[in-house]
Amino acid sequence: MIFDTDVLIWTLRGNENAARLIEDDGARAVSIVSCMELFQGCRDKRELATLRRFLLDFETLALSADIGYRARVYMEQHALGVRLTPVDALIAATSVARQERLCTGNVKHFRPIAELELKAFRA
Repeated sequence: MIFDTDVLIWTLRGNENAARLIEDDGARAVSIVSCMELFQGCRDKRELATLRRFLLDFETLALSADIGYRARVYMEQHALGVRLTPVDALIAATSVARQERLCTGNVKHFRPIAELELKAFRA
């Protein structure tokens, strides 16, 4: 399963439900885009070191031409609707291209993408 940035943040903040959900998944993955968002949020070297250790438990999924194309299509399809962000489009496209479920607490951001399989997380 691919974990969205919000679920990772909940885990890093000590949410037991998020941590258990991640721990129970044997094939943990994260989009490189989520990694970048998390690194952007680090406030000091300690947080950066903690994040690096945390991410060792995940397969980091790179972007590809297919993912980029899918994300572009999603942006075009939903530009006037839900206001899909480029980051969310890339994460969704990664999940669809990999044929893996996306675990997110932000289901409304992704619901319009019909081919995306979602697992809702509730803190």
